[in-house]
Amino acid sequence: MLVLFETAAGYAIFKVLDEQKLQQVDSLWKEFETPDKANKIVKLKHFEKFQDTTEALAAATALVEGKLGKSLKKVLKKVVAKDAHEQLAITDAKLGGVIKEKLNLSCVHSPAVAELMRGIRYQMEGLITGLPPREISAMSLGLAHSLSRYKLKFSPDKVDTMIVQAISLLDDLDKELNNYIMRCREWYGWHFPELGKIITDNLAYCKSVRKIGDRTNVVNTDLSEVVPEEIEAEVKLAAEISMGTEVSEEDIHNIMHLCDQVIEISEYRSQLYDYLKNRMMAIAPNLTVMVGELVGARLISHAGSLLNLAKHPASTVQILGAEKALFRALKTRRDTPKYGLIYHASLVGQTTAKNKGKISRTLAAKTALAIRYDALGEDTNAEMGLENRAKLEARLRQLEEKGIRRISGSGKALARADKYQHKSDVKVYDPSGDSTLPSVSKKRKIEEVEEAEEEDKPVEVKAKKVKREIPAEGETRLMHTGKKKKKKEKKREAEEEEPETVVSPTEEVSFGCWYNFI
Repeated sequence: MLVLFETAAGYAIFKVLDEQKLQQVDSLWKEFETPDKANKIVKLKHFEKFQDTTEALAAATALVEGKLGKSLKKVLKKVVAKDAHEQLAITDAKLGGVIKEKLNLSCVHSPAVAELMRGIRYQMEGLITGLPPREISAMSLGLAHSLSRYKLKFSPDKVDTMIVQAISLLDDLDKELNNYIMRCREWYGWHFPELGKIITDNLAYCKSVRKIGDRTNVVNTDLSEVVPEEIEAEVKLAAEISMGTEVSEEDIHNIMHLCDQVIEISEYRSQLYDYLKNRMMAIAPNLTVMVGELVGARLISHAGSLLNLAKHPASTVQILGAEKALFRALKTRRDTPKYGLIYHASLVGQTTAKNKGKISRTLAAKTALAIRYDALGEDTNAEMGLENRAKLEARLRQLEEKGIRRISGSGKALARADKYQHKSDVKVYDPSGDSTLPSVSKKRKIEEVEEAEEEDKPVEVKAKKVKREIPAEGETRLMHTGKKKKKKEKKREAEEEEPETVVSPTEEVSFGCWYNFI
């Protein structure tokens, strides 16, 4: 009988020397108390060592799933197939069925075999020669960690903490680099102000300053590696008529040291950006295809992790990064923002201002699907992202060409797209709400204006003879004609109310004279 024993270091095939001992299952453990006793029961026939941890993980994974791995199949064909008449003792009954089906080998699994495996494991160091105990312990620990990661679907390449730290460091580097470059331009501008206007690229400017040093050295300095020949000739011409001040050698030394710092930080920034792109393609390839490396990394950093980002709905992904504007709009009851960090995606930037909201909403929906696929899916390809991006580009072309169609009951018909013209209502300020006093309108009706003009004209009234009675005392009692009214109706009513009196003909007083007398 042969025994298949699996270890973290490799496969071991043992030959059972005394099969009669296996019948006594309860006392079999006594035969493995010492290595010498164990060597009398079993003997090592072949040991197949694993090349690396990857091969060990593949073999262990196949054993866990009850499959026949390539390395195990190779060992069984090479060693056990020669002694096909002998039985093979194994630990897993499911694996025995697979071996019997594919290699036509008889396998045995019983309580006696399990007790035999326990004894071999107890005396493994004495039975397997040429393998140090420390090496076996290290390989067992490494295989345990790898197998646990596999069972938990955990991959070191999927650690999104690296992306969060990388994008934060990239932002910090951009700020520091901008401060250093501005300081360098202002500092060297006192000595050679014309150079900043000629060379606009920041990195090329710092490299030129590093090579030139004092502006008197421009004539003997070769700048062809940094700038084109036309700009180099312009720099040399400007150095001859420069209006900059003279500086000491110590100042030039410090400026050149600052330029070295700028060049080093720029090189490290480009290296960090390449690292970020590679990590994004490894962790979230579909998200990277949809919105790009920087926008995808900022979304992951804003959410905290890729799994947290996958839990957000598409509407949240759309406005992620615009929380202040969202809550301000909700507080003031105005329109909420249409996009947040997703605004910097290339697809949103390509479209016109009119269609940015539609494209951002569609992009957020497809991006949410891509994030969930990257976070929870087992595949690491970007096929889904490429398909969704192609659909978004087709949608973008449709909106730009104004080829929007509507589906009717009978078929498709072109939608009527009239020219949009925004009409703004001009409102006039109403001052009536400023005061609680009744306001008098300055505009008067035409009838009131005409009546006022008629009243202003002098009234020509014919003198009427008013009769009055003169009493005995000689007192004259005249008829009061009433006051002058503004309106004709009141004047007419006053005339009707006058009493008629009879006077003597000798006492006639005209109305005009009485008016003058008053």
